Amino acid sequence: MNNFLKSVLLVAIIVFVVSCSSDSTSTEPLRDYATQYATDIDNIETFMKTHYMEVVNNPGGADDQDVTYTKIPTGGAQVSIWDQTTYPVQTLLVDKNNITYKLYYIQLRQGSGSNSKSPCNVDRVLTSYRGEYIYTGTEGTNDVILAKQFEELVNPQSYFNLTGVVSGWGEVFPKFKTGSYVGNADGTVSYFDFGAGIMFLPSGLAYYSSGAGGIPSYSPLIFNFKLYEISRTDLDGDGIDSYLEDLNGDGYVRTLASGVVNPDDTDGDEIPDFLDIDDDGDYFTTKSEINNPATNNPFPFADIPLCTDGKKKHLSNVCH
Repeated sequence: MNNFLKSVLLVAIIVFVVSCSSDSTSTEPLRDYATQYATDIDNIETFMKTHYMEVVNNPGGADDQDVTYTKIPTGGAQVSIWDQTTYPVQTLLVDKNNITYKLYYIQLRQGSGSNSKSPCNVDRVLTSYRGEYIYTGTEGTNDVILAKQFEELVNPQSYFNLTGVVSGWGEVFPKFKTGSYVGNADGTVSYFDFGAGIMFLPSGLAYYSSGAGGIPSYSPLIFNFKLYEISRTDLDGDGIDSYLEDLNGDGYVRTLASGVVNPDDTDGDEIPDFLDIDDDGDYFTTKSEINNPATNNPFPFADIPLCTDGKKKHLSNVCH
């Protein structure tokens, strides 16, 4: 992409930054990410091994789903979150802050239905959730790992942009799907077969050193959530939704470090397609290349013309 288009890009693209106001007045120097992660993952795993969970409502039914966590009493026969097999614990590896985080999550239900779909990591989601932070408490004379609720949203009225919340959400939500819903006579909405799950986030994928809404700094977080609906985004305004610019089909679009090959960057200019107004680097904007001259509107994505090399027009520099 030429320098002029790069300049336009810098003006045209809104940079989404996850931010929150800190409740802490501490002057503590920023902790080392690797050292803090070691503490976080140990606390998360300890919590999962010392607590059991109960799904309050039937995850196969049409009703809502809530999960409770209870510490296993000494000598208790309850099966821990870690060892239970009804809802297997799954993992994701996430590269951030020059380390690789292990992120645990549980699918209570992935989500299903005729119009079921998964968000991309830069889409918007309509979700209810309960958030808890993990901390070290005491039981008698012993230190124990516990969790405390800090927030709950039961009836969401607006969408959350996954680029504007804690980064762990953008990693987990693409693993789930929406279900279906119907409007009721009283103006409420009933949701069915929605994706529902639990995520356990190290602080490096959450607020890290910033306290937020009563959450202490450097706290690992737990979210029990339900995915009701999604709204697609087009972050570079080129007429193609960002999820359609996921070229390798893994459910994620990313900006990678300089020198790292990005599978979602057609022209290799280190600006991934979802942020690039000229995807193929041929000096013609993507928006102009997908425009249908007969209607002066963008072609539907499936109908974008192909070039002689078999690639869609905006992804090939052999035709315009």
